[in-house]
Amino acid sequence: MINAHLESAVVGEEHWTEKGDVKLFMWNKFLPEATEKKGTILFVHGSSMASQPTFDLHVDGRPFSSAMNYFSTLGYDTWCVDMEGYGRSSKHRDITCDIANGADDLAAASTYIQNYRNCGPMHVYGISSGALRAATFAERHPERVARLALDAFVWTGEGSPTLADRTKKLPQFLESNRRPIDYAFVQSIFNRDHPDCVEQRVVDAFAAAICALDDSMPNGTYIDMCSRLPLVDPEKITVPTIVLRGQYDGIAGVPDLLKFFEKLPNPDKQFTFMEGISHASFQQKNYLMVYDILSAFLGRTAPVYR
Repeated sequence: MINAHLESAVVGEEHWTEKGDVKLFMWNKFLPEATEKKGTILFVHGSSMASQPTFDLHVDGRPFSSAMNYFSTLGYDTWCVDMEGYGRSSKHRDITCDIANGADDLAAASTYIQNYRNCGPMHVYGISSGALRAATFAERHPERVARLALDAFVWTGEGSPTLADRTKKLPQFLESNRRPIDYAFVQSIFNRDHPDCVEQRVVDAFAAAICALDDSMPNGTYIDMCSRLPLVDPEKITVPTIVLRGQYDGIAGVPDLLKFFEKLPNPDKQFTFMEGISHASFQQKNYLMVYDILSAFLGRTAPVYR
């Protein structure tokens, strides 16, 4: 249920934690007067944008363009973190900031959140390479994850037109730790699969928010996804998991994802096709449908026996 009248009451706070000499920026949003506390969500961004543009985007006239606002009004304590090399987090190390490094960032962020809020296991949502980071984190630290959501996920890369095209540029990615990004690049994210899935005003706002924080992005996730898949073992992901696959998303072949899903050992699992969705599901025309699918999974009644 949409509580649009509550959106203006959502509070945002910045937080910082450290991973060695790396400073990680975190953003927290919550509804102080929430009548029901439903738990904690940690949102994990993808390869080419920092966390706030992805999860706390504001577009005039588009209710709950911010996923963090939406889930805050439902009673969740919502967090996101800029991975090392992105947004407001440290960028001084001469590294590519790959998937494994991102999982290290999630370990540092989750330790901070659990200590700060005195909370238990949290829900973790990751999109695209963020889904790979989230899955790696869940494999390493299952005790910290209540439920795992993998959106625009890829396992082996088989049947992925996006990765087949991207791999042609692998030698270029290997030449440097970062790649330039600009407004036109952000536009290309939405043009490669099915352009009719998104409103131009949303793309414009998304691109402006991304480019206000960064003019380049780390190459590590691209290198990993083009040359090192698979990076996770589904049989070692023991937490309840939902795999979300957009109807038009070119990042992963459906057979690849179904094989991954079949191997997940926890019987509390779900595979959902999202109609009218390409990539970057929270920025699509059908974003409220995505929220609904995700909130239903996160709020699912626990079984009385196993």
